[in-house]
Amino acid sequence: MGVAIRTAGPGDREWVVRLLDEAFQDDPVSGWVFPGAEYRRRTHHRLMAAFADVVLAEGRVDLTEDGAACAMWLSLPAAGEDDGADDDTPVRIRLAVDPGNDRIERIARLTADVHPAGRAHEYLWMIGVAPGRQGEGLGTALIGTVLDRCDREGRPAYLEASSDRSRLLYERLGFAVVGQPLELPEGPLMWPMWREPRG
Repeated sequence: MGVAIRTAGPGDREWVVRLLDEAFQDDPVSGWVFPGAEYRRRTHHRLMAAFADVVLAEGRVDLTEDGAACAMWLSLPAAGEDDGADDDTPVRIRLAVDPGNDRIERIARLTADVHPAGRAHEYLWMIGVAPGRQGEGLGTALIGTVLDRCDREGRPAYLEASSDRSRLLYERLGFAVVGQPLELPEGPLMWPMWREPRG
């Protein structure tokens, strides 16, 4: 049985934020950005809301019809093309989400530094599956629809894996680690991963 997927709109914002907040509460990188379970429960959703606002405005959020999983994608241009990048964005996000938490700004700058800039590509910013629905293939279905299009159009894709489990999933989908893992200061690893289109 296939997974029904649709493009989320502004009316889906609160659902997407809640879904991502729940999906990433136990993620190692979220735990590093927001150390302590109670602090994370109080604050994490604000970062997910900021991410959702960016992608709903500038990219695309794919949502399973039952609302159990979503994927946030940006189409990024090749180096030298005007991508509207703003070096102040990490500062603005930190100030809006949690002004005293410099890890919000730091992770944005660290991931930007390792992001490949040479070719136009699809960037999987985040993918979240409701905790009770993980392992059902929803994430694979969400990613697969975009990767199929990438293959047809000859377009690569990129992401950062935030756990060993997700890295292994992405490897099965054709992604490969590029360069060295990103080591967050006194925190977990993130793996920059690139996928060439398949013929």
